[in-house]
Amino acid sequence: MTRRFFPLAIACLLFMQVNSVAQSNDVPKFEVAGEFSTLQRQGFGEVRTEPGPGVRFTFNFNSMFAVEAAGYLFPHQCDICRNGGNMSQVVAGVKVGKRFEKWGIFGKVRPGMVSFSRGEFTAVLTPGGPSPFDFETNRITSFATDVGGVLEFYPSRRIVTRFDFGDTIIHFRPRTVNGVSFNQITQEVTLFPFTRPARTTHSFQFIAGVGLRF
Repeated sequence: MTRRFFPLAIACLLFMQVNSVAQSNDVPKFEVAGEFSTLQRQGFGEVRTEPGPGVRFTFNFNSMFAVEAAGYLFPHQCDICRNGGNMSQVVAGVKVGKRFEKWGIFGKVRPGMVSFSRGEFTAVLTPGGPSPFDFETNRITSFATDVGGVLEFYPSRRIVTRFDFGDTIIHFRPRTVNGVSFNQITQEVTLFPFTRPARTTHSFQFIAGVGLRF
């Protein structure tokens, strides 16, 4: 009798083990999270770190691969930064890594855009005004890529806490703006265009968030 039921008991144990593994790999497909981020930006002679809120949406294809989109707003108005005003950021990309029962570690690549509300200064003539010229500020939006690592913790099946560490690479394209020239003989103010060359910056970005999985 014992020998007859021994194979059946082994089969039941194997079925329970396979079912347990399948359940552990059954990751919820959707994540919606509120996040807090800090992003470095260039000032004149210093590097500033700006804080701001954000939101993230993630779709998990499986336990290893996901696609996601996120947006962040850094509301502080910087007047002494190379690109002034406040910053906003939108990114979308992929996340790949290893997920365990209570935690996971991933790499991410998320291209997108970073925008500066007063990112460009250019001179304009003001005939009849108190000054012959003034400076106009314009928004600039530049291509950016968020590259880094992600550490996640799963307090429960429906909750995820997440920490991102990465490099936000911003590419500023060449831009033509106006400079001011003053003729001491004629006492005239004229404008002359000049081109600011393209440049690429690297900024450390930290993100922490809590999300719901469903």
